Amino acid sequence: MLRNRGRWGLFLLLIAAGVGFWIWQSRETAQAPTNPTATHPPATPTIKQSDPVPRYPLPVAPLRKPELQPLPALNDSDEYLRLDVARIFGNELTALLVREALIERLVATIDNLPRAQIAERVRPVEPLSSSFVALGQDDSGEYLLGADNYRRYDALVLQLEAADIGQITELYQRYYPLFQKAYEGLGYPQGYFNDRLVEVLDHLIATPDPDDPILLLQPHVLYEYADEDLASLSGGQKLLIRMGPAHRQKVLAVISAFREQVAVTP
Repeated sequence: MLRNRGRWGLFLLLIAAGVGFWIWQSRETAQAPTNPTATHPPATPTIKQSDPVPRYPLPVAPLRKPELQPLPALNDSDEYLRLDVARIFGNELTALLVREALIERLVATIDNLPRAQIAERVRPVEPLSSSFVALGQDDSGEYLLGADNYRRYDALVLQLEAADIGQITELYQRYYPLFQKAYEGLGYPQGYFNDRLVEVLDHLIATPDPDDPILLLQPHVLYEYADEDLASLSGGQKLLIRMGPAHRQKVLAVISAFREQVAVTP
């Protein structure tokens, strides 16, 4: 389903591919010839038990720099992480981050990316102002995913491309104990968060590359993909489709580079 505003789409992908990985769910309701928006309840995640032995143990971080402060407790980490993210991505993007339970929300959202829906209640960023764009097709009942929709992501993809993968990885390594603690608190006491992160990155890398134009239907209020294969994709993969082919290639290149840094097998 396609909903209204780019809620957490690319920025979360940036953070998720950056701080553990970047994603937001782009809420796309009918914005061109449309009806009032509707809200659907998020799917409840299914908890599964992970392997007790990490498949992808995180590489050992370099010795802590003398100027760095000791890692805060998880409950006190929000402002620390926001400041560190700002050093990599700048204040404009960092201003979109929520101010409470940031790491917990990042972890929960990353865990949700391969699922059908990304739970709204765990979003780690504030809503964006741009709206979803669909182009009407006469009276056929079909719409096109408009190129103007792709341009909503221009600035964010540019920021992602400009970010230093080494700095992103170092930041992830530094805060990893807090990511791990948040993951355990999510319902995976025996799980290893980096394993789940690599699974999610691999899932996103496997996103299909459909040809334009992409057809949409509007059976009710929300747009849906006309192609059944696209309609069955996860929330994370649908986000990459909505960015358009050029942005998708750039984002997947960054995701692949980040995976190489964090997916080291023993």
